[in-house]
Amino acid sequence: MKKYLVLMLLLVNSYMGYPQNNVNNLPKVLLRFDDIGMNHAVNTAIAEVAQTGIPFSASIMFACPWYQEAVEILKPYPNAAVGVHLTLTAEWKNYKWGPVTGRSTVPSLVDSLGYFLPSTAAFQKSNYKLDEVEKELTAQIERALNSGLKISYIDPHMDIALSTPALRNLTEKLAKKYKLGISTLSEVTYFGEKYHDMWGEPVATKKQTFMKVLANLSKDAPANMIVLHIAHATPEMDAMNDMNSSMMANNASAHRQTELKMVLSKEFQEQVNKKFKLINYAELLKSNDSHKMNPIAKIKLP
Repeated sequence: MKKYLVLMLLLVNSYMGYPQNNVNNLPKVLLRFDDIGMNHAVNTAIAEVAQTGIPFSASIMFACPWYQEAVEILKPYPNAAVGVHLTLTAEWKNYKWGPVTGRSTVPSLVDSLGYFLPSTAAFQKSNYKLDEVEKELTAQIERALNSGLKISYIDPHMDIALSTPALRNLTEKLAKKYKLGISTLSEVTYFGEKYHDMWGEPVATKKQTFMKVLANLSKDAPANMIVLHIAHATPEMDAMNDMNSSMMANNASAHRQTELKMVLSKEFQEQVNKKFKLINYAELLKSNDSHKMNPIAKIKLP
């Protein structure tokens, strides 16, 4: 029986490409999937990723109507590290969401109909009140913590929660209060992650660029983070129109399905544990001594 177990372990390691000690020496890749919980098409896409068994990080928009489905989908998967995608905007035409706290509690954060403003520029030009931002982001984090999911980090939807010194200080304060890491949307990172983002890459070259990133990973970085936005190209997703981007105005569905397909592709999956090791934010923070001692790094704005 013992010999059989040893043989099985050897076969598993052979299938994965390298013995475990060699895998740990490979560059580390951290896939962060943003906008989870935004709609059903996004949720079914993250379900497909979860079912592969690969480690990944999922940033859930707990202010969106579909967040409960995302919670239900991710609960069975220990390979998923979950973050709160701190949300202060609603950027899609004819599809809106508003504050968890309610419009009357944070009136400086909403439009005349009680929805979040449609863009970063609109938010910055508004007379938002920092104490109301704190109330709303606190409510989003506490909704996440009460969802039954293990929450590892917070990160800013459209970068708003880290876009000014005051907002950054507030976000750091909340991360410290709830003992969470912070993931960024820029090359300035809290845990030394090397940052890549597939969002602005044209559909025609997106996979090629993704594979090029994987071919040029940093071995010294704690993680090579790649930010992705995925969805299935359904009628629901096809109807989505991002009012902040001409590239995404009528083509967001194709962009997101392309990013999903490249992660599920044979070319990508065959490189896992051969060319790089996949990790998630729970693993990164656990292995980071500075996170245990002082999780909120004092870094400068870009």
